[in-house]
Amino acid sequence: MADEKQKTAKRTNPFRGKLIEERRELPDQPGVYLFHDADDTVVYVGKATSVKKRVGSHFSAPEGKAVEMIAMTERIECVVTHDPAEALITEQQFIRQYRPRFNVLMRDDKTYPFIAISNDESYPRVYFTREKHKRGRKYFGPYSDARRARDLVDLLGKIFQYRTCEGTEPGRASGNPCLDYFIKRCQAPCVDYVSQQDYRANIARIERFLAGNFRDVIGELDERMRDASERQEYEEAALYRNRIDQVKRSIDRNRLDSSSMGMVDLVAVSVDGAEANAQVFQVRDGILADRKSFHLDNLGEVDANAVTEEFIAQYYTSGGAVPPQVIVSRSFESSAHDLDAVRGLLADRRGSQVELRAAERGEKRKLFDLAERNAKLALEREKGRSERARRSRREGLESLREALGLEVPPVRIECFDISNLGPTNVVASMVVFRDGNPRKADYRRFKVRELDGKQDDFASMGEILRRRMAQFLKQKEISPHDDDYDESFASLPGLIVIDGGKGQLSSAIKELEEFRAQGVPVVSLAKREEEIFVPGKKHPVVLDRDDPGLKIMQRIRDEAHRFAITFHRERRDKSMTASIFDELPGVGKARKRLLIEHFGSPDAVMKASRDDFESVPGLPAKVGRQIFHHINKTR
Repeated sequence: MADEKQKTAKRTNPFRGKLIEERRELPDQPGVYLFHDADDTVVYVGKATSVKKRVGSHFSAPEGKAVEMIAMTERIECVVTHDPAEALITEQQFIRQYRPRFNVLMRDDKTYPFIAISNDESYPRVYFTREKHKRGRKYFGPYSDARRARDLVDLLGKIFQYRTCEGTEPGRASGNPCLDYFIKRCQAPCVDYVSQQDYRANIARIERFLAGNFRDVIGELDERMRDASERQEYEEAALYRNRIDQVKRSIDRNRLDSSSMGMVDLVAVSVDGAEANAQVFQVRDGILADRKSFHLDNLGEVDANAVTEEFIAQYYTSGGAVPPQVIVSRSFESSAHDLDAVRGLLADRRGSQVELRAAERGEKRKLFDLAERNAKLALEREKGRSERARRSRREGLESLREALGLEVPPVRIECFDISNLGPTNVVASMVVFRDGNPRKADYRRFKVRELDGKQDDFASMGEILRRRMAQFLKQKEISPHDDDYDESFASLPGLIVIDGGKGQLSSAIKELEEFRAQGVPVVSLAKREEEIFVPGKKHPVVLDRDDPGLKIMQRIRDEAHRFAITFHRERRDKSMTASIFDELPGVGKARKRLLIEHFGSPDAVMKASRDDFESVPGLPAKVGRQIFHHINKTR
């Protein structure tokens, strides 16, 4: 259906009257413009010193992918800003919000890891995360390699010692410090072995270390070591000495030949058609502190300079620390459309002026050339991996076509699974793969409604597929422009996979006659022997373990299982919270939230001991005892 929309859009005249009128009314001022398609989806976001002139340039002589973009555009929206720098910031906000297909996008940028410090807590934690939205917390990143980010968190624990316990406050039921204290990984704030002031001073050192101020950190540790030695606190002095050694070891292996480079980022980009790679070499105090590699989607197929501009804006607005100097290619420095706007964005993020220029000679030039070579090599490797993955998916779909006797390879595959632990909170998942890849926007989940307290997987599967069929028929009566229209339910699958054996398949066939009448094949995949059951065949289809078609089936089955279990756990936790928790003596909304945050989950609350409840910060010991007795009485 999406392909048909694109074909229709391409046949549309981009210079129709409505668009011409909208273009005439655009302001000759700095701002951001958004191109919308026929479904009102944002397909491109741009910024300009003059919105009217920049939009006009798109329509005057479009080439390459720009022709497709203009043909799809049905409406133009505009937001005026004070200056080009503000336009660039606003553009990035819209790109993160809408993720337009023709903009340069950091691939999977929502999942890039960060290192977070919970400064909103009395004794902050340092932890690995892929979320970046909580107020009062400081984030460092994004990091392109999750393993390196986790290793860095581990290194920080060895050097600086901070608490790793969950919850807003440190605390242990026993009143004794945990193992981390005895192996020198925590200062034990839970038992007041360190004051809040000293603990936060240690957290401040971690922040400076992550920001690249290595010399300051080493200097402060050295001063504290000497002070402890003068007080004849030799164990304390040895502890600081060991920390200094660990910091030096962590940075010496990346020390450059010249320490005069100070604090600088080198940003190099390589482009090949619809794909690109960006390398960020971070130099801090003359040390190559980190090397980051980002794969970019460039469906608009713009040149390297445009990709560089978009990447710099996205990277530094998503949390990247801004140094006083950013090195770019000579080509970008001489031909960037809005170089002043980029400088303005960087200055706004840093809070002071940022030098954005090319390196002509010396150590910076050598390091930038290295970054460029790394960008080209990374892009070649990524394209090679992508091509091998595409080939494997094509072979897998063709294998399924042959094994199942299909007329064409199944482009859209839907898989259904049931998840339960008894007759309550029974749920189901619908997972969609397109061209052998997960299409998460089309995933759907269901609550089983018709069991009446019975546990019956066959009946559950029948109900879910009956509702899937009903949704398909309903969508045929709805306009694609209607708010109730669901493209996933409206799509006709090329293959339906049921997680289970012959029994589940029999239940499925009864409910999917409309699909089968339209030629949609329905099969089931049994877990133990990985047998594929096909209606009308006495014996199951058995593929080799390394067959690419079986791997696609296993992958979608496992994904459906994961998606269903996740939903079941959410429902179970909510039901536990809504039932047992509401009966606990002395527990209202605030204390319910306090218990969940302290123990981590409803299951952990139910398993907690009396001492655990009595030691919950903010909860009176008497109430803790009452909660413990009530829970154990009701079991």
